[in-house]
Amino acid sequence: MKIAVDIDDTLNIIDRVGKAGAYIERKNLDFHLAHEYSNKFAEVYDWSPSDVLTFIRDGGIVVFTDAEARKNARETLARWREEGHEIVILTSRNEEWFVNPEKVTRDWLEKRRIPYDEIVAGIPFEEKGKYCREHGIPILVDDDVTACLRAQEEGVRAVLAVGKHNIHRAREVHYGGANWKQIDAAVRHILSVIA
Repeated sequence: MKIAVDIDDTLNIIDRVGKAGAYIERKNLDFHLAHEYSNKFAEVYDWSPSDVLTFIRDGGIVVFTDAEARKNARETLARWREEGHEIVILTSRNEEWFVNPEKVTRDWLEKRRIPYDEIVAGIPFEEKGKYCREHGIPILVDDDVTACLRAQEEGVRAVLAVGKHNIHRAREVHYGGANWKQIDAAVRHILSVIA
């Protein structure tokens, strides 16, 4: 069975506030914290998308390349692969920010020994469910509520990786987990239903 898994805020922990805040302070920029727990860089501070792109190109890419893996993510994906499931890393990382999003993603995964079978980058979060349906992937694990809801509309079982940025909407998605043990339990339940 194929399982699609998002990377940012799903497999890893992105420190948007700390890293961007240090950059803003170092550059003496006049941006202020807007939404501490947002999973969208453009919403964390009161800056524009072009300001965020400048930050990324001025070394801010380390927010992603140095992000720590979520506890038990590697072990869970390794178990799924051992059981014969195919892991597709499905990310919205794009060329504008990452230049080569597949390579940046592959380097991060391999450095942390997180197993996968395929990396698909540049898929807008709202189209991940459609991608899964079109490519025969029945399960999507993602931290974006909209991605999960759209996946459900496409007939894909979505599992929400719950965090501070989305906990207020977690009940909108049929399945979810606040850690990788809970995510694994949700995926196993789905597998038992659709197998």
